[in-house]
Amino acid sequence: MPVELDARKQKVLKAIIDDYIESAEPVGSRTLARKHDLGVSPATIRNEMADLEMLGYLEHLHTSSGRIPSSKGYRFYVNGLIPPKPVSEEEKKLINDWYRTRVRRIDEVFQETARIISKVTKNVSLVLAPQMTQARFRVLQFLPLDDRRVITVLMTDAGFVENKIVEMPAGATFEDFQRMAEVINKNLAGRSLAAISPEKLLPIRDEIGDEGLYESALEVVNRALESGKQERLYLGGTTQMLTQPEFHDVEKVKHTLMMLEKEELIKDILHAHMGDGLEVTIGQENEDSQMQDSSIITATYHLNGELLGTIAVLGPTRMEYAKAMSLLEYMNDNLTEVIRKYNW
Repeated sequence: MPVELDARKQKVLKAIIDDYIESAEPVGSRTLARKHDLGVSPATIRNEMADLEMLGYLEHLHTSSGRIPSSKGYRFYVNGLIPPKPVSEEEKKLINDWYRTRVRRIDEVFQETARIISKVTKNVSLVLAPQMTQARFRVLQFLPLDDRRVITVLMTDAGFVENKIVEMPAGATFEDFQRMAEVINKNLAGRSLAAISPEKLLPIRDEIGDEGLYESALEVVNRALESGKQERLYLGGTTQMLTQPEFHDVEKVKHTLMMLEKEELIKDILHAHMGDGLEVTIGQENEDSQMQDSSIITATYHLNGELLGTIAVLGPTRMEYAKAMSLLEYMNDNLTEVIRKYNW
């Protein structure tokens, strides 16, 4: 903690930020004296507030006698004053039940993750799902469709599934495709999809010994690689944003919505925060000018020790940091387990 903030100043700053997060209204000394047992008079509180403003932790709106936190004030709050607010057992049950009743495919895991985060935090949620090529080959299966066609199902360790209907070459049988699957699984199991090159497939061609079957296998793998080149961004809660007092300003809403439509910009922002642990970037700490009235809390998730993607909450600087941080930590800890659980 900086030496410039003694215990009383910290207590006053925390009370102001707590009140402002709750009310969205500038906080005055009389309100603080009435609501909080600070042990000093309103006059002393006014002096402390003036000092906090001079030090850059508070801002004074000319239309009000009250103060609001600055980005510096929020940073001090997040780093050392924020009260813990763990995810409740009721919220954990809601999250687990939500996944259990709604999720049927891997993409739904990420869709529902975005929806859960926005529902609980009442802010915009962002989920950056990994490129499929970052995942590792798990198994290839063939299912009979009719006399001449089979359904191919390629699964990865991250639960991604690619399926396609493939015509069987003339003279081939379903048993030939089952044999081909055994050869492919033996040769590719555990390899990252990005590392599967034509050269890596040559031993498979030689072992299969049938050019038509090999071409069918190549088509399936290539399709999976092609579909996995792009990361996918899932958003939730843009309508939740409209309920926040900060966004009653039509121009501010318009600029924020326009920013959220720029998928590559959002991906770049999330990539910039892609690291270990939980990160909070507040207001003017954001490099992008469009983000300087907002805060973003990010957490990255892993599978088998490898970085996969990012989950985030985007909202006004007056967000309920404790709740959002606890939720992202919980989701971050459990997302990998959810993916494994629904590992089709």
